[in-house]
Amino acid sequence: SAASATSSGSLAFTHTTIPIPVCALCNRVSAVLQAPCCGKLYVCRLCHDAEENHQMDRFKVREVQCSACLTVQQTQQTCQQCHLLFGEYYCDICHLFDKDKKQYHCQPCGICRIGPREKYFHCEKCNLCLAQDLQGNHKCVENVSRQNCPVCMEDIHTSRIGAHVLPCGHLLHKTCFDDMIRTGAYRCPLCMHSACDMQNHWKEIDKEIAQSPMPTEYQGAMVKIMCNDCQAHCTVPFHVLGMKCTSCGSYNTAQDGGLIQLQQPEQNMEPQQHDQQ
Repeated sequence: SAASATSSGSLAFTHTTIPIPVCALCNRVSAVLQAPCCGKLYVCRLCHDAEENHQMDRFKVREVQCSACLTVQQTQQTCQQCHLLFGEYYCDICHLFDKDKKQYHCQPCGICRIGPREKYFHCEKCNLCLAQDLQGNHKCVENVSRQNCPVCMEDIHTSRIGAHVLPCGHLLHKTCFDDMIRTGAYRCPLCMHSACDMQNHWKEIDKEIAQSPMPTEYQGAMVKIMCNDCQAHCTVPFHVLGMKCTSCGSYNTAQDGGLIQLQQPEQNMEPQQHDQQ
């Protein structure tokens, strides 16, 4: 192996027998990991997993190679030969080297998370770390982080992208949540519960319905609905702009069956009198 400086001052690796691909997301090249599964050298587990047909178990890594002096040694934070600091942060459980981002290792989660630690707590039922302001203030869903993001279908638990907790308790990537709201989607992809506070939007729909009466043939028409927010079943006036739940006031409802046309009261008609000739 050899390491040489490029014109930009960064390190470029060459290896006579084992290539060392550099992950586009990885900004750490002070040490490379020796994969316990295949013995190859990679900057990080993501580099390995992208190139190989198997995954690297980060917890079984035992040796690293210094990118400066090329000494292969046991995993540690500083090179035993040239004393190069491999990373400002080092976890001897995950074998993670990184810049200091106030990381901490969460034992129940089994991985390192970006902190600082005092701003987060581990919810035992949800089985993940959440912001302190959510302690006692969120709906727990058992092992929720072990599910994939329902938008992109990628892993949430070990993702580098932050997770967003919906009012219903389900999780999705923060970036996926932002994209979803930007496109006008406001329901949880899993349970259809409103994904954010919609009270102001419901008030706007109230105004629009008040200003947009239905045609005569639909006036008085009713419909059965089910509310996705409170699960109530009720019968409400039909309107193309939305059907409002009488229980919680939400317009996040689903029609259950066809229109119910109320019978108009019969008008009393006096029989016509005809003169008898």
